[in-house]
Amino acid sequence: MPIEIRRYDNSMKSEWNAFIKAAKNGTFLFMRDYMDYHSCRFADHSLMFYNAGKLLAVLPANINKEEKALVSHGGLTYGGFVMHPDTKACEIIEVVEELKRCMQHHGIKKLIYKPIPYIYSKAPSEEPLYALFRAGATISARTISTTIDNNERLKFSQLRKRCIAKATKAGIECNESTDFDAFWDILTEILQARHNCRPVHTKEEIKLLHSRFPNNIKLHTANNNGKPVAGIVVYDTDTTAHFQYIAASDEGYSTGALDRLIQHLIEERYTHKRFIDFGISTEQGGTILNEGLIKQKEGFGGRAVVYDTYELNI
Repeated sequence: MPIEIRRYDNSMKSEWNAFIKAAKNGTFLFMRDYMDYHSCRFADHSLMFYNAGKLLAVLPANINKEEKALVSHGGLTYGGFVMHPDTKACEIIEVVEELKRCMQHHGIKKLIYKPIPYIYSKAPSEEPLYALFRAGATISARTISTTIDNNERLKFSQLRKRCIAKATKAGIECNESTDFDAFWDILTEILQARHNCRPVHTKEEIKLLHSRFPNNIKLHTANNNGKPVAGIVVYDTDTTAHFQYIAASDEGYSTGALDRLIQHLIEERYTHKRFIDFGISTEQGGTILNEGLIKQKEGFGGRAVVYDTYELNI
């Protein structure tokens, strides 16, 4: 039977969320209470794909009207087809072909597609990459993240060990915290001073998302005499602890507090996760590499995982 495409609306919220929870490559970022927090900035155009009444896959997406593009997803680190565990390669090939026909019919000229990196999947889930290749898609951007595989963890560098020892000697303590206000002040100041930018999420947004997903969004801080001097916001998924935000004050850097906090998360807090992902160290679609930043992450035993963007002209 032909693939049927339905555009998501709020009446489908329960079905969508239940599917994300059961999918082989779903994360909490695709739950509607996460996706919809910035619905005022992104015109949602999420799609649901059925075969004989069975939901095979969903595509978190928005429309970029200027480019006449379907984007999966402009407001998320990654998007891509989220699939039922039973969905097969040939079905996804059909899904992509039907999506192309649907886009042509509605005058959408381009698909911009950010696949879910394999470290976030509970089972092999790269059927869409083959289907996109078959359809003529090309890689338009490639960023590099740094990831620790806890099954094959590498040793810390001597520099990282020295910084950890300094923090231990200074009495730095690591705790889970809910004081997003104090950490956001540190984070905002550091990003403004060093990169002339601001966090992607405002303080109010991250507190709202934490209230909606308290088991998935966690703040960990390193404290000197009870005062937070470094912090990391962790996005906790089934397979991976992703460091969404990392920042330290000048005192946090000088005392080695950030290194001690990272050690705490790697060796104590998230040992049960398969992967620990530091996030990307690139700018401008991957064409610029921050070599100092990636070397720091590699000093904790991390190695490369790429975050790609594909484009398919219709």
